Parts: sequence; C-alpha cells; structure tokens
Amino acid sequence: MPLAASVKDAASTIAYGLMKYYTGNNSGDVPGNLPDPYYCGLSSFLWSQVQGLPEAGWEAGGMFGTMVDYWAFTEDDTYINQTIQAIVHQGAETRDFMPTNQTRSEGNDDQGFWVMTAMSAAENKFPDPPDDQAQYLGLVQSVFNQYVSRWEDNDCGGGMRWQIFPFNNGFDYKNSISNGCFFNIAARLARYTGNTTYGDWAAKIFEWEERAGLVQRNYSIFDGTWIEPGGSCPRTNPTLWSYNAGVFLHGAAAMYNLSGSDSWKARTDGILDMALQTFVTSKNVVWEQQCEVSGMCNLNEQSYKGYFLRWLAATAKLAPHTTDIIRPVVRASAEAAVQACCGTGSPGTPPFNGKDGTACGFSWTGNDTAFDGIAGVGEQMNALSAVMCNLVGKTAGPVTNDTGGTSRGNAGGGGGSIDHDPTAERPITAGDKAGAGLLTATILLSLVIAAVLITK
Repeated sequence: MPLAASVKDAASTIAYGLMKYYTGNNSGDVPGNLPDPYYCGLSSFLWSQVQGLPEAGWEAGGMFGTMVDYWAFTEDDTYINQTIQAIVHQGAETRDFMPTNQTRSEGNDDQGFWVMTAMSAAENKFPDPPDDQAQYLGLVQSVFNQYVSRWEDNDCGGGMRWQIFPFNNGFDYKNSISNGCFFNIAARLARYTGNTTYGDWAAKIFEWEERAGLVQRNYSIFDGTWIEPGGSCPRTNPTLWSYNAGVFLHGAAAMYNLSGSDSWKARTDGILDMALQTFVTSKNVVWEQQCEVSGMCNLNEQSYKGYFLRWLAATAKLAPHTTDIIRPVVRASAEAAVQACCGTGSPGTPPFNGKDGTACGFSWTGNDTAFDGIAGVGEQMNALSAVMCNLVGKTAGPVTNDTGGTSRGNAGGGGGSIDHDPTAERPITAGDKAGAGLLTATILLSLVIAAVLITK
C-alpha cells in the first residue's frame, strides 16, 4: 500500500476511536462537549478551581481542531457535520465562544482553543456553516477583539490574565498559553486578512512575553508569572510544556510567512530548535518531558503532545525551510504512537469504544512502545496527530482571503474593534474583589461539607 494510503488508513482507525469518546451529538447532550472528566460538572468545577487546572471544554476545542486538520490531511468527510455543529454551538449566540452554560468558569485559554479551531477551519477551507450561523473568521475576530480588551499594561507591564473573571482561581496569573492563543490568532489573522493591526498586536504580545521573562533568550517558554500586590510580576514559573512551545512556534512561523523578516525567521528557528531539544527524545519521538517519565501527567497534560505535533506540521507548511528538520520527528513519533495503539477492552473513564485493539496509549518511549494502559481523548488525539501529520508535504498550505479563503469575517465583533485601546480597560473594583472572596469561601465551604459527608 502506498505511504499516503497507509497513513490515511491508520489515521481513519484512530480517528474513529477518538470520535467514539464524543457524546455531544447524542440526544439531550450539548454539541461540542465531551463527557466527564473532560467536561466539568459542579463537583469537577470546584475541584479544578482548588487545583488551579484549566476549566470546562477546552480539550473538546482541541479535539475538534484536530478533526479539522484530519479532514484537511485525509479528505475524509465522515465527521464534517459533527465538527460544524460543535464549532457553531460552542461559538454561542454571542458568536465569541462564550456559551452561557460555561462562561463563568471559562478562562482565556479555554476560549483560545476553540478560536484556534475556527482559525484552522478558515485557513483549511473547511466547509462553511449555513449563512445564518456563525462563520469561522467572524468568530476568530470577535475573540481577538475581546482579548484586546483584556490586555493590561498596569500589571506585569502587559499581557492577559489566565482567567477572565476575578472570582476564578488563577486570576492573579498571566500564563503563556493564554497569551500564546492571543499571539497565535493575531499572527494568523494578520496573514489571512492582510490587516497590519493584527500583526502589530502579534509583535506586541511576543515582545511582552520576552520582557516578562516568559520567552527566554534561548527561546525556552516558561509557563507564566504571578501578579504581586502593586502589579509587579517578579516571579516566573519556569515549567516547560510542549503546547506553550508549539503555540508560539506556529504563530512565529505565520509572521515569518507573512513578513519574510529576519527577526521572525530567527524567532521561528530559535523556538523550533529549543522545542526539539526539550520535547523530543534521542530517537526523535515527542514526549512531555516535565511529567512523562515520572508518570505524573494529569488529564490536561496528557493531550499536549498532539497539539505540539499539529503545530510542528503547520510550521513546516508556513516555513518550508523547517520541513527537513520536522519531518523525521513526525515520522518517528507516528511509528512509535502506532505501536502503542494496541489497547483492548475498555480502559479508562469514559471507556474506549473504538475498534478492539486500537486504543492508543500515552507514552511512546518505552520498550517496543507497547500500550501503557493510559487511554483517553488526549492519548487518542496525540496518536492521530502524529500519524496524519506525516501527510504534511502532500497537502495544501493554509489559504488567505486573497488565495481562496471563503470564510466571512466580522472585524467589529466581540463588542470591540481591532483598534481598541488596551489601557482603557475597566479596573477591578472592591465589589469584584468581594465577589471573588465570596465565591472562594463558597468553594471551600462546599469542600468541607463534602468531606464531612464522605466521612459519615
């Protein structure tokens, strides 16, 4: 069987297993949502707030971004309707990826993973929704405008906070993934629309990450920084995650593709070089070095490799000089991932309901990379990304408005405009802080009550 056909066949099997986790198209369920533990109910929400974990349906956003890329790589139209339904429904009536059932717990990164999915749909000419529904480009522009309105110069000298609302745990943290989502869509919007304001914002975000010490001189990308009383941010979190490297790599490559400038080429090459040193083994296999060896990766972290691989492939399309560096990593990772896709039965919660013997494990670095018993949405998504990205040189690159893009935009969506002054944002009031204190007390009281009930 020719290589492309073999890759598509393997990808189809893995994609089937991935989509069998999805329940949002079932009667009575919510389109775009994954079941517990990927979508948090009340008890999961309280736990996530105490633990400081990303909240709500961000991984579903990442999964449907994977399915958009899957369609672009393989031309398999099996999941088109489910994907359009999910994007439109999660886009919400407000057309900004802030659905009313999740908004109060939603962080900037949660919103960001859905908006990057919509950007991929526009760039790949994924079939457009009906005219009376939200359109991909318009959704992206709406969220961009909201991100602009959340930019703060008073604390840390710039940047967006992790959380949107002050009553959520993590509001005092400015993290690279939230600002990376902002940077990523700004860069891609600049390339897609040709509007220089988007490119100006991409440069502004990247330069702030550098000043804040989150993008290091060697292009390692730290996780985030805490806001201290008075607005200073002297402490950074030096934890390195593959998705932080990937989201900035993809955005830098988009800016290089647009501008051809030496500075964006240097940033692209620098991030790529450091990312491959950090997140790729000596056998060219992608791994999550922070937690994989210890077996301590949590549910979120078990999905990061897949996004990283997709962003590697996107970089190869936008900056072709990187292709010969990226291709061996994608190929070796795919070979290792497939060896780990031999799980049987129904491991995990929710159970795997794909074809028997095709559940994909998390780690690809063990002896013979056998199935490690860790299966789920992230693990299946990782393997699908590794396999399908081997088609990167055989598919078209991302389009723009001038090269065939069909998605309709709405530059003034999201309650703002691309020329919004970020320094004019409303300051946090005493009432906001009181509300945050009240919710925190409520969360802690709920946990105490739960603990008492458990011990009885």
